[in-house]
Amino acid sequence: MKESESIELKRSLAELKEGLTSIAAILNKHGAGELWFGVKNDGVAVGLHVTEKTLRDISQAIAAHIEPKIYPHITPEILAGKTCVKVAFTGKDAPYFAYGRAYMRVADEDRHLTARELESLILIKNRDALRWDNEQYQGVFKELDGKKIKRFVIRAGLVWDSIPNALQKLGLIKNGQLLNATRLFFSKEPPMQLRCAVFAGTKSDTIIDRHDFDGDILELIEEAQKYILKNIHIGMRIKGLYREDVPEISVEALREAIINAFCHRDYRDPDYIHIAIFKDRVEIRSPGELFDGLTIREIRKGNVSKRRNPLIADLFRRIHMVEAWGRGMPLILKNEPSAKFKEVAKLFIASFERPSFMEDEGGTIDKTPQVTPQVTPQVTPQVMQLLGVLKGVEDRETLQVALGLKARKNFRLLYLVPAIEAGLVEMTIPEKPNSRLQKYRLTKKGRELVEKMAKEAGADEK
Repeated sequence: MKESESIELKRSLAELKEGLTSIAAILNKHGAGELWFGVKNDGVAVGLHVTEKTLRDISQAIAAHIEPKIYPHITPEILAGKTCVKVAFTGKDAPYFAYGRAYMRVADEDRHLTARELESLILIKNRDALRWDNEQYQGVFKELDGKKIKRFVIRAGLVWDSIPNALQKLGLIKNGQLLNATRLFFSKEPPMQLRCAVFAGTKSDTIIDRHDFDGDILELIEEAQKYILKNIHIGMRIKGLYREDVPEISVEALREAIINAFCHRDYRDPDYIHIAIFKDRVEIRSPGELFDGLTIREIRKGNVSKRRNPLIADLFRRIHMVEAWGRGMPLILKNEPSAKFKEVAKLFIASFERPSFMEDEGGTIDKTPQVTPQVTPQVTPQVMQLLGVLKGVEDRETLQVALGLKARKNFRLLYLVPAIEAGLVEMTIPEKPNSRLQKYRLTKKGRELVEKMAKEAGADEK
């Protein structure tokens, strides 16, 4: 046995006060632990003379000096032939105080909590009661749109019968009162606003378009996505015999970031969610920094879920708009690996690069065309350029240099992916598409097309 964050060892009852301090510290960190008397801090049992009075004195000291009250299990135990006392304790009412002071367990030590740390602990304890989406508001059923509620219930796979029963099933009624989350989804009058703008350059000094949208939370998610797609460039690729539009930024990544903005924003902040479209990037800005001490480094690792608005998140989950276990960020990074996240002035900002923006040495901007013309029914000019420089087995960087391209995403979106999907180019390590050792070569179909185009070019010269 040895001391840890949840186990404290004391040689004798002369250290009873220090032992009680450890109980409070452990409860504040872990909610449960053990305190042993008659054991040195190196784990060697030295024993005690234990009587009924010994156990009673420990129990009375705990009752008198630890708040809120706890009811530990105090028993004599034999360790290495020595009689010791084990105090097993649990508690869910943190913060706990010993002799009027609060402590926190750090490794095997008890550290006095500062006023700020104590405030944070109290907020965590009352988190559910203090959450905005879980608070009651003075709304009435007639302010709600019954059609919206019915559509949502059916979409969530629940049985529809009446508005009150539906809201009860969705957890939107407490003590007979509607909760704040209800009006975000189902109010007849638009409960919130989205602000969108397009800027002429890479800064916000010149606005070329601005639009404010009013609506419920689901309507504004759709408006945000439509506004972005209307104001960024759309490329094209051939899939089978059909043309497919390809936005310069992944729709899946954009949509997930938009949903996250509405799901996790701080609704106590009166500011709006903003969509800002610049020449070089798209930013989705939501009020409120990351919740509960979460960091950008942690969210980039994925599978982290600390939700400011769990009731709103649960409603999204019911209609399959979010995953329950923090899979949104991995989805964004899978589709847009270069996505950036930052916190500025109590805003959380998700930023996506626009591959259509590329400044050359002369200061001009290469814009991706709205529609890419085709050379043949299945091959674009960009694909043909790639086939022309792919002579053997080459890596991405070499191909980009040969094509005179600076933007990796531009190369991937308009050149490489369409060529691979058309069956003209293949990866040397297809089972690991993101490998740093990945290289590319022409397929048999690609070589045949290059030979055909060369023959046609030769015939034209004659």
